[in-house]
Amino acid sequence: MAGRYAHAKQFKRMRRELKKLKTYLGRVYRDISRKIAGNEGLEHRFSRLLGLVERLLAQTPKDKNKIYSMHAPEVACIAKGKARTPYEFGAKVGIATTNREGLVLAARAFEGNPYDGHTLNDTISQAEKVCGTKAERVYVDRGYRGHDYEGDAKVMISGQKRGLTAQMKRELKRRSAIEATIGHMKTDGRLDRNFLNGKNGDAINALLAAAGHNLRLILNALIILLLWITNPIPKPVKSNICVLLRPRATSMA
Repeated sequence: MAGRYAHAKQFKRMRRELKKLKTYLGRVYRDISRKIAGNEGLEHRFSRLLGLVERLLAQTPKDKNKIYSMHAPEVACIAKGKARTPYEFGAKVGIATTNREGLVLAARAFEGNPYDGHTLNDTISQAEKVCGTKAERVYVDRGYRGHDYEGDAKVMISGQKRGLTAQMKRELKRRSAIEATIGHMKTDGRLDRNFLNGKNGDAINALLAAAGHNLRLILNALIILLLWITNPIPKPVKSNICVLLRPRATSMA
């Protein structure tokens, strides 16, 4: 009912239902606390869950680090700024890909909801560890202004005009290709739904989704190569003979 009232923008009724749910939860919490009092085994077993309930009962709408899910308390509310999906609840993941091939070099999950620019240094560090080489140029979108990157690579932000060579301009245009890569990782690689528990599960899920995306790209390239080997394109036959055919004149009565 609270969700229905919120959808109908009847917030006074919504708050009434939320207050009722809070009363139910408080009664159950106090009842369980009384029944397990003095039993060390049960107190240790219920300590984590009762601690989450205490935080849930005490939190207010404007608090930070709120609980959005009881089974996954590490979930954060991420504002997307889109009319269709204004908010998403999950973990923020930083993705780094190659400029031309689109291979994923890094997939780093971050705790909470940090600013995008403050995730660049860790993401590039992971990409350099995976590749074993240093990055020369890094292309990011405008959400990374004020980044924390401390490496030797030159960071170029989308929309930048000054100090760019012709090659840098071409590579900067390719930056938007990472959006399609992220979309494929969410839909084909199931990055949008994580079934692994905890913060370590978020990190493992991001790495597995990146590895699966790279394997799909490699398999598609091998399929194209195999088709080209087995079914080569026939070459056009050149001829110096030109034949001109003219239709015969016919008469009809």
